[in-house]
Amino acid sequence: MASVHVLRAVPKREPVELHSQAMDNLRVIRDTMERAGSFTGVPGWGGVAMGVSALLAAAVAQVQYPSVERWFLTWVLEAVVALAIGGFAMELKARSVHMSIFSPPGRKFALSFCPPLIVGALVTFVLYRSDVPNLIPGMWLCLYGTGIVSGGAFSVRIVPVMGLGFLALGCAAFFSSPVWNDAYLAAGFGGLHILFGVIIARRYGG
Repeated sequence: MASVHVLRAVPKREPVELHSQAMDNLRVIRDTMERAGSFTGVPGWGGVAMGVSALLAAAVAQVQYPSVERWFLTWVLEAVVALAIGGFAMELKARSVHMSIFSPPGRKFALSFCPPLIVGALVTFVLYRSDVPNLIPGMWLCLYGTGIVSGGAFSVRIVPVMGLGFLALGCAAFFSSPVWNDAYLAAGFGGLHILFGVIIARRYGG
């Protein structure tokens, strides 16, 4: 007598939605490209505005120079104003290119750029309290340049070049007479910001 085999029904697999799979793939590709991309939110015209404010501060500081306290306060206020201008301009430019300043490239830029500035702020008050304010301008230029070079590794190519310019001026300031301090600060925070700000604005947008 022939045996009877019972055929079990094989459960059908749910069809894979091609649209959902394609969206997942696009999301992975976009995230990968975003992480590998460069931060293009460095402001051009914002840098020009920072440079103009630095030139005005240099003129005021030169008048205040007989008083070290007033000279120091002038440049500290300028630093606050410049950071406010730079942050605002960076946010505007990032929006214009549809990029968040908190994107992976933006975070890499910030994590490389900010530590030298924090160290600079700490060393500033150490030098001021130690009665050696003449060393402050060279230190400012060198550490700011260091931040731009390291942060610029995640930005457009022209940014690290600007940082090298700050480093060169800072080194020169250390070995020059203190009477030239305001001139070096004006050349760096004023001249270099304006020069490279114009270049960045024309090549990479405002």
